[in-house]
Amino acid sequence: MTITLAMFPLELVVFPGESLPLHIFENRYQQLIADCETNHINFGIPAYINGNLSYGTEVRLELVKKRYPSGASDVICRGLKVFKIAEFYPNYSEKLYAGATVDFLKNTNDALPGQARTFYNLVRRFYEVLATAGPQIDLNEVNSYSFAHKLGLSMEQELHLLQITRESDRYSYLIDHLTATIPVVEQIDRTRRLIELNGHFKNFDPLDFTEYRLGGSDD
Repeated sequence: MTITLAMFPLELVVFPGESLPLHIFENRYQQLIADCETNHINFGIPAYINGNLSYGTEVRLELVKKRYPSGASDVICRGLKVFKIAEFYPNYSEKLYAGATVDFLKNTNDALPGQARTFYNLVRRFYEVLATAGPQIDLNEVNSYSFAHKLGLSMEQELHLLQITRESDRYSYLIDHLTATIPVVEQIDRTRRLIELNGHFKNFDPLDFTEYRLGGSDD
């Protein structure tokens, strides 16, 4: 499906289902928000990464939370569908803001049995290792986008995730990422604790040598 959308390029990746708070202060985007309210249009947020605009997410204005005398506002938007830009227009239909012709990617919800639970458990372990409170969400509500900004992915990795069109493949990508990342974080934490012990008396657990024998050949 190909349509034309107003564009709000940002240096971030927006995922479907994500709630996105934005502070709107530029005149062109004040005009865009006004058009969203008046004409009930959606707009696109393409990820501006390394000078490129290629993929993004259609979003819907859900709430204008606060208006300022300057014309600025605080708004809440919701991510909808992923698109690929076919053609970008710096000015859209004589508006101050940009626009683009986009093709929506077809998403396939084909998660394999157990993928959500494996992913969820790895996320919990990741936050345990970080010794910080993890995102609170019920397992039944989890999907591959649920924690996408909270897993230590680079912007390039987030953009790659956005382009994956199968839920099973997104889960596999994130499970592989966490499986590789958690041991690294554990090692960093161990190194940090060793550094903190430097210069202090160390309390070691006693070792049981009752089963001790020399290593090497049995010959």
